[in-house]
Amino acid sequence: MTEQPKKKQLRTIDAPFVALGPSGVAIRDRLKGLTAQDETVLRGVGEHLGVLASRDLKQRCTDGLEHSTDTWAARKRALTADSSSRWAGSITKATHDQWALSRRCQLAHIQNLEAGISTLKHRLSQPVGGKGSKRAPGGYRSKGEWFHKSRRLHTLEHRLDAARADRENGVVHVVRGGRQLHNHRHNLQAAQLTEAEWRQRWEAERWFLAADGESGKRFGNETIRVTPDGEVSVKLPAPLTHLANAKHGRYVLASRVAFAHRGQEWRDRIDDNRAVAYRIHYDAPRGRWYLTASWQRPVVRTVPLETARAKGLIGVDMNADHFAAYRLDAHGNPVGEPHRFFYDLSGTAGHRDAQIRHAITQVLHWAKRVGVGAIAIEDLDFTAEKTREKHGRKKRFRQLISGMPTGKLKARLVSMAAEAGLAIVAVDPAYTSVWGAQHWQKPLDTPHRKMSRHDAAGIAIGRRALGHPVRRRTAPPRDDQSDRRGHRTVQAHRGTPGREGTRHPVTDRAHDARARTGRHQGTRATSASKTVRDARSARTWVQDSLLLTD
Repeated sequence: MTEQPKKKQLRTIDAPFVALGPSGVAIRDRLKGLTAQDETVLRGVGEHLGVLASRDLKQRCTDGLEHSTDTWAARKRALTADSSSRWAGSITKATHDQWALSRRCQLAHIQNLEAGISTLKHRLSQPVGGKGSKRAPGGYRSKGEWFHKSRRLHTLEHRLDAARADRENGVVHVVRGGRQLHNHRHNLQAAQLTEAEWRQRWEAERWFLAADGESGKRFGNETIRVTPDGEVSVKLPAPLTHLANAKHGRYVLASRVAFAHRGQEWRDRIDDNRAVAYRIHYDAPRGRWYLTASWQRPVVRTVPLETARAKGLIGVDMNADHFAAYRLDAHGNPVGEPHRFFYDLSGTAGHRDAQIRHAITQVLHWAKRVGVGAIAIEDLDFTAEKTREKHGRKKRFRQLISGMPTGKLKARLVSMAAEAGLAIVAVDPAYTSVWGAQHWQKPLDTPHRKMSRHDAAGIAIGRRALGHPVRRRTAPPRDDQSDRRGHRTVQAHRGTPGREGTRHPVTDRAHDARARTGRHQGTRATSASKTVRDARSARTWVQDSLLLTD
């Protein structure tokens, strides 16, 4: 008796959910027409407060896990003497946020090292040249590779011990201005920078010109104040009050701002004296000054999942260079043609972000035109999939998944969809590409429509968001292909119009031609289309291959 092959164990698929809306808003405008005196004052304030911020961050890192409200109050009092109480509050808050971010990154680094060490230990324990499986990798290909990987294992274990020791002692490693820019100083030729250009960028990134908002105060911020007509004024620190050109130690800039994006929402907030945080930033490569306004939004309850599904939705599959989108009605049936929205993720971070925003804008405009109420997207997370040890020599694949900004994409899509009045339904990404290609790519491919694997994945994502199975129809009853045991689970509801409508039968002449060629002699129907033709010719009802669902 032959042993039956074991079926592949599929992991549990999480239920779809409606993503929460954005919790904050940030808008930016350029400070145009600044005078030489304006730039001198902004540089002086940024440099002075940047020194205080560096000093405070150093003290916070020294405190480590011994931080308390008393140490925070002492740091704030020390900063107030050289600035003001509000500037000191903004600096200490930024310091706490940066320290907390470093702690989270430190934990992620430890988890990444642990995953890499586990993979190395497993592969080193396997025989050289041993084959692996889909669930576990095999051994290394040669003794030389085994030797180099054993050395790398000792290196990672040493790094893990050092990282764990730092975490237990509350030690973090922070670089004000950015570690990448700091490393560029050691290789200016590769960074295509001169020493003067690098110095200018380095100093600009270490300046501090940010002030938190305060509700109840005039226009929502006493430190950096922006009036409804766009006038910008800055409260100067105590050592720089001699540069003031207005009352109460304030300096009014010659430039005026006008936020084109969400300008009315910003104006409503400052008219009601609600908190708005501001940050002045200098873009050294371009030589431009910018003002960024940000504020928090109250947590808004998302629409129910049933409401988001009511008008149908658009299933979007994210790829390395495009979005593959397909519209589905409320029953899970694909409507119209597939759409692709291309973008380019090469170049600088600003260029990649602009490309993503442009592609998302196109998707949202299409969704508004067709009248759907939601967009379905996979809940992707590649943070645990980028390890060098897991993918081995697949360098291009590691670069591919590392270059896909899944976190920024979800944040951008949720924020922009909320402004457009659309809901975002996140689904489990398991098997969407495989099952979509298996059940939808070939049936929808026609001479006038070329279906790709990504287009089919978009349908699978949309059907999962709607609560339908990915496959087009379920298995028939176990004894035969009749409906003796009742209707199949995936088919039209009894109240659906046209459900029992008459099918157009093929002609008797065509039926006789098939009988002469012997095409009906097969022992088993191998395709849904052949079964439908034979059944219609015999004047019997049979379910179509593409079914309507509830």
